[in-house]
Amino acid sequence: MVSPYEFNPLNVNPLRVHLEAVVDFERLRASDDLKLFVAATNIRTGRGEIFRRDILTADHAMASACLPQLFQTVVIKGEPYWDGGYAGNPPLWPLFYETQCRDAIIVQINPIERNEVPHTPGEISNRVDEVTFNASLLAELRAADFVARLIRTGVLKSHEYREERLHRIGGAGKLESYNAATKNDVSWPFLKQLRDLGCNDAKEWLEANFDAIGVESTLDMDRTLRRELAKPPTKGAPATA
Repeated sequence: MVSPYEFNPLNVNPLRVHLEAVVDFERLRASDDLKLFVAATNIRTGRGEIFRRDILTADHAMASACLPQLFQTVVIKGEPYWDGGYAGNPPLWPLFYETQCRDAIIVQINPIERNEVPHTPGEISNRVDEVTFNASLLAELRAADFVARLIRTGVLKSHEYREERLHRIGGAGKLESYNAATKNDVSWPFLKQLRDLGCNDAKEWLEANFDAIGVESTLDMDRTLRRELAKPPTKGAPATA
C-alpha cells in the first residue's frame, strides 16, 4: 500500500549496516581463491547483470537483495538495480561459462509448486513472487537439459559445449508448508527453525547423493519440468514453434 520512498524516506537500512560490519569487501576483492557471482536486475534495461568478486562492494550485495516493495532502488554508477531474482534466480550461466567445474548445486529456498490456490492479497503477492523468481531458473534448467541431450545424442560435438551435472538441495516438500506470512517472521526461534531445516536437508542430500558429485546429475529434470520422459532430439528435424 505504501512504497519504501514513503515509509522510509531517509533510506535507513539496518541490513546494510550489518553487512558492512561483518564482510571485509576490500579483502574479498583482493582474494583470488574463489569465484563469486552476484546478480542484480537493471531496472532501466530489464536485464540481469552479474557482478564479479573483483568489484564487489556493499552496494552490489544490497542491489542483489533489493525487493522494491521493501527497499529503495540501489543506484550503482548511475544505473538503478533491484533484486537479481527477477532476471535469474539464481543465474546458472556464469557457472557454465566462467568456471571449470561441471557440477552445480542449487539451494532452493522458494517452492516451485504449491497445492493451495492463494486467496488473500498477501498469499497472491507471495505466489506471484515465487512464480516470477522460479521462472528464470526453470528456463535455464530447460536450456541446460536440452544442450545435454544434444551432446548425449551426438548432435552437438563441439568442444565449446559440455554437459553440466546439476543437483538441488531444498525443501523436499517442506517449504510449501510455510505460508506467505512467515516471510515477515524474523523471530529468533523461527530463524533457527529454518536453519535447522536447511542443515537437515543438506545432510540428507549429502548422504544420498555425495558419491554422484563429479559423476552424474541427481536433479530429476523430467519431474522438475513437469514433462513426459524426455525424448532424444532427432537429427535434422525441422524446427517448429
